[in-house]
Amino acid sequence: MYIEGYILPVKTDRKDDYIRLAQISAEVFLEHGATRMVESWGDGLEPGEHTSFPRSVQLEPDETVVFAWTEFPDKATRDACHEKVFSDPRMQEVMETFPVDGKRMIFGGFTPLMDARKDGQ
Repeated sequence: MYIEGYILPVKTDRKDDYIRLAQISAEVFLEHGATRMVESWGDGLEPGEHTSFPRSVQLEPDETVVFAWTEFPDKATRDACHEKVFSDPRMQEVMETFPVDGKRMIFGGFTPLMDARKDGQ
């Protein structure tokens, strides 16, 4: 398994726009090799004294933090998926209307160290 994680600021009043774009993105990523996509809307995130999710993206008062991740079978699949996704016309439309300041988005790939689950989940 390989994980790509994201933390990004989204204008709070554009939550519905973000959800719509996330749904399109999920369709495209899943079609091209991702096995799972999760998008999470920040709730109860307080700015920390030194570090925090809000501080990490220089959150503005009219924004909410989104924490998201995409799972792939492995890094090679993720790399191949990215090539296909970013040449897919549906993603071109998403990028043109993306309600996010990409300069404050944090993202990167991760090799899991542990994946503990309750039986049957």
